[in-house]
Amino acid sequence: MKRSLSFVLSIVMLAILLAACGSGTGKDEQSAGASSGAEAKKRVALVLPEKIGVNPFFVQMDEGFKKAGEEFGVEVKTIESTDPAAFEQNLRATVAENYDLIITATFQAEDALKKVAAENPDKPFAIIDTVVDMPNVRSVGFREHEGAYLLGAAAGLMTKTDKVGMIAAMDIPLIKKYTEGFRQGLESTNPDAEYLVSYVGSFNDPAKAKEMALVQYDQGADFVAGASATGDLGVFEAAKEKGMYTSGQDVDRTELDPEHIVLSQLKSTDTVTYETVKAFTEGSFEYGAVNYGLKEDGVGLTFVTRDSASPLSPFVGQEVVDKLKKIRDDVVAGTIQIKDPLQQ
Repeated sequence: MKRSLSFVLSIVMLAILLAACGSGTGKDEQSAGASSGAEAKKRVALVLPEKIGVNPFFVQMDEGFKKAGEEFGVEVKTIESTDPAAFEQNLRATVAENYDLIITATFQAEDALKKVAAENPDKPFAIIDTVVDMPNVRSVGFREHEGAYLLGAAAGLMTKTDKVGMIAAMDIPLIKKYTEGFRQGLESTNPDAEYLVSYVGSFNDPAKAKEMALVQYDQGADFVAGASATGDLGVFEAAKEKGMYTSGQDVDRTELDPEHIVLSQLKSTDTVTYETVKAFTEGSFEYGAVNYGLKEDGVGLTFVTRDSASPLSPFVGQEVVDKLKKIRDDVVAGTIQIKDPLQQ
């Protein structure tokens, strides 16, 4: 009887031990399955060649970058640089930290990116607002001549003196997309208008830009567009002093002085940065050159392609805005063809 009871107890204990072992194995397998099934977040870095806040071009870019991070569940990090040496160090640091995609921008980043991308051929890079022709780099550009065409068309419709001008940074191929795009738009709406163009010779000389804007005013121009980067601040001063009208570039500059800065030619760095992250997360990211124009909301004009917090100037007027919206629609539809000055 004792032996029989002892045998039964042994069987029960063995069953409990086997059940415990089986339960432990199942738990481990379940944990392993959960761990392997969870996908790690993609990590994308935006490495800027200067500090945010100096140039609104980069502020807007950072906003689009962060918006994409939130919407697509991507871990994003923006890194600012103080000088060219710091920029290259920051670029190399993001490679060392193994970010899945590294984005940068402008011609300021070209030299460093060429070196770092060549040293890391398997790492994806993207650069905005310039072209780096390398097999692991996506170059994102703009059809600035389309935005300039709208601005020129606006100038032709607005001018009361039939004389308008532009203060451009430098007489180089890239700037011709602004000066010649503007010329095409002006001729489309006011072929009799005289077009004055002056080149500052740099991207950061407000004093010289102001002097040139004053000369154009003395020649009879009632609207002088700014296309000289930091130099535009001088153009804005001239407009305020003389009571003439002007426009800004890249972001909405009307807020600085809505009475005189009546339009801004837009370059939507937020859109292209957002779309770059989106393409990478959705698997449609490709190397090579892509560009954005009016159709893709890459370029535009305040009050026409994007709203503004500023009041619409009477010098522009709603009738002009409505005509410009029709021109924008015709460009997008292909009814109006705008020649790219850089294409032969």
